[in-house]
Formats: sequence, structure tokens, C-alpha cells
Amino acid sequence: MEFDLREYFRAAFEDKLLVKMPDREDDFLTPATRLLEKRREMAEVEQALNSQKEEFQMKTESLQQRRTELEHKEEKLKDSLFKFDKFLKENDSKRKRAMRKAGEERQLAAQKELEAMKLQKENAQLLSKKKALQQRQEKNSIYQRYLQTVLEKTDEFQEVQEMIDRFNTLMATQTKLLQRDLKNQEKTEQERARLSRYQEEARSHILEQNNQLAELQGKLEKAQALVLQWESRWAQIQNTAAKNTLQLGRIRMATLNLFQTITKQMHIRTDLSVEDTDEQLEKIKICFMDLDAIYKDLKKADIVPPTPAVTTAN
Repeated sequence: MEFDLREYFRAAFEDKLLVKMPDREDDFLTPATRLLEKRREMAEVEQALNSQKEEFQMKTESLQQRRTELEHKEEKLKDSLFKFDKFLKENDSKRKRAMRKAGEERQLAAQKELEAMKLQKENAQLLSKKKALQQRQEKNSIYQRYLQTVLEKTDEFQEVQEMIDRFNTLMATQTKLLQRDLKNQEKTEQERARLSRYQEEARSHILEQNNQLAELQGKLEKAQALVLQWESRWAQIQNTAAKNTLQLGRIRMATLNLFQTITKQMHIRTDLSVEDTDEQLEKIKICFMDLDAIYKDLKKADIVPPTPAVTTAN
């Protein structure tokens, strides 16, 4: 029973005393590092167990002393019950209180027994865990020997811990570089997506501009065709205008010659400008009307003078 209680207390307080190493990413640990970690864990476990043994011994002695006291109290209670049996019969209320107190004591003792059984079970579990850890320590001892061999063959490090610190530094640097590379990759992907969107927008804009250019090209061709048409028409108008101008000049010259001839032969004085063709024609018209009236009068009188020769300019 004493051994079981010792193991129970060891199990009860081992989890509080054990110093657990922080979790590491095993994928980045070398076998040498794992060996050092396991060796340090086993040293800490052994130290915790030694401390628990002392504490357990003290608690076991305290528990044993308390159990002795309880047994002594139980014997005294039995003796008191036997001595005061008659007194309890006379005073029923006191007897009932004493019986209730005895029941509570028995219940407490039963509860302590259950706790002791629980402690024995936990102690058995701790022993099993200790055995597993010892086996694990023996299995990982090869890593300690390996690290020691490496340390002996290198001049760069003086202790194994320096090798581990150097490895941890390199691992931290690698992690930072991986994170930086990941950020750079994300930034590159963002820039690629941005470039893709820009290219798509540029292609869309170019297509739109090409469509506008084609539309404008069609309008330009139509405008050029219309310009050619109007240029041809303008050339035709200019040719017609030149012919009309030439013909108008001839008409004006003929009108002027006719006007001068008529006014000379009819002895008509006039102050008309040689450029005033309309007035010249009006005067010629009046002269012809006068001549026509004179001719008609002469014809009625059967006096028809010879027709004067009128020179006209071609």
C-alpha cells in the first residue's frame, strides 16, 4: 500500500513539475538536434522525478500518520460507543448525532480509500510513461553520439550547443527567406495580373480605335470621292464660266460696236460709259424702235429708203 501511494503522488504531481520543451517543427530538425532535445527532456524528467520522490515521501509519511490517527480515533469511537451505549439509549438525540458522525467518518474513510485507489491507478500510468520515456531516451542516444562525433571532427564549434544554435539561426534565416520569397511571388503574381488586365484593356482600346479608324477611313474615302466630284464639277463650272466670259466679252464688244455705229449714224450724243452694256442695249433698243417706226411710216408713204449697212463685231 505504501508503494502504491508513492507512485500515486508521483503521478499526481509529475505533470506540474515536468518542464515541457516548446513544440518544434520536426521537418526542419536534424537527427542531431532531435537527439539533443530528447536528451534534455530526459534529464528534465529525471530531475522532476527525483524531486517528486522526495515530495511523495513526505506526503506518504503524512498520509500514514493521518491513517494512524484515524485508526486510533476509530478505536476510541468504538470504545466510546461500547461505554456509552446505555447513555445513548437514555439520550436518543445524542446517540443519533454520534451515529451520524460515525457514518460521516466511515464515508470519509471510504472516500479516502477511493482516492488511494485512484492514486494507485495514476501511479501505474506514470510508471508506464516513465518506462516509455526511458526506452525513447535509449533509442535517441545514437543522435547524441553522432553529434559528439561531428563536434570532434570540426574545428568551427567548441560545444554541441553552439552547433545547435548555429543550426537554429540558419533555420530562422531560411524561414525568413522563404517568407520573403513567398511575398515576392505574390507580388509578382499581382503584377502579372495587373499587366494582363492592362494588356486586355489596351487590346480592347486598340480594337475600338481600329474600328473608329476604319469608320473614319470610310468617311475619308467618301469625302475624297465627293471632293473629286466637286473638283470635277468646279473645273466644269470654271470651263463654262470661261466660255461664258469669252462669249460675254464678245457680246459686249458687239454691243459697243453696234451702239457706236448707231449713235454715229444717227448723230446721237451720249455720255454712256463703254462698260455700261445694259444702257447701251437699252439705247440700241430705243434706236431700233425709232427706226422701225420711221420705216413703217415710210413704207406707208411708199418711200422706202435703202437699208443702211451696219457693221457688227464678231
